[in-house]
Amino acid sequence: MEARKIAIIGDGAVGSSIAYTLMLGHAVNEIVIIDLNKDKATGDALDMADGMSFLSVPKTIYAGDYSSVKGAHMVIITAGAAQKPGETRLDLLKKNASIMDSVIAGIKPNLDEGAIVLIVSNPVDVLTYFAYKKLGIPSNRVFGSGTVLDTSRLKTAISEDTHIDPRSIHTMIVGEHGDSEVAVWSATSVGGLSLTEYCARCGKCANHNMTRLNALHEKVKNAAYEIIAKKGATNYAVALAVSRIVSAVLNDERSVLTVSAYLSSEFDGQLEDLYLSLPSVVSSQGVEKILRPNYSEEEKAAILESGRALKEKLADLPL
Repeated sequence: MEARKIAIIGDGAVGSSIAYTLMLGHAVNEIVIIDLNKDKATGDALDMADGMSFLSVPKTIYAGDYSSVKGAHMVIITAGAAQKPGETRLDLLKKNASIMDSVIAGIKPNLDEGAIVLIVSNPVDVLTYFAYKKLGIPSNRVFGSGTVLDTSRLKTAISEDTHIDPRSIHTMIVGEHGDSEVAVWSATSVGGLSLTEYCARCGKCANHNMTRLNALHEKVKNAAYEIIAKKGATNYAVALAVSRIVSAVLNDERSVLTVSAYLSSEFDGQLEDLYLSLPSVVSSQGVEKILRPNYSEEEKAAILESGRALKEKLADLPL
């Protein structure tokens, strides 16, 4: 098997969960965990390595430092201050921009040509832009986890409401990974039926009642806040989302995922020079291209508003 090395920067709840999830999967065969707390990273690596005999495909997993980034096909950055109860992702900006600056300084001289950098730290859209500017590598090789998790949450919410397998539901959340995210109902289907057609046949609510759909969307938007209030962090589902992205890159799948991608000019130039989640083709090259569904006018307006809100935050970055 060819070497498929992943470097994870940050060994908190999210970083350690990503390492464990990747260890269980088949896309990766070498994982290095890098954290300022070297003992924590070493302990997690040793703990995971103890279970290697239970895996169908054993891996190499260990703690390292920034020099260990050399040879990595992907670098996943999770380092950052944790989101506190009642705190929005954008509230984290000032704290995490300085942390990201330090991380970029450490990985930049050790980054292989062609390596992909995936940002998971929040606020992910703003910090991905920051990392892109600081790294100085092509934008397709720097992207964020974006709304991949939010999209999964929406599929789960629809599944619970319709009692249909979430894998048979196709939908997406776009825009900011945060409070201004947008549910794309116009591109939503259940079991191959458009949302309009499915709702008409279901009869649970008249004319796919928007009040009901908006309630599902609100549940998705508030999911992280609810989990953080109860246990202090979200980590398991985001680790699965990251594992999905890693698989798309390392297996050159050309999967369509709502990652946070660089927008050079979208919506007739109304959104440019920022990172935002839109359906994107993800492959071994990173983000190959952004797809352009026929959004409804309401969805388009909401996406533009989400982009403008993020754009304002970029002005506060120390670039």
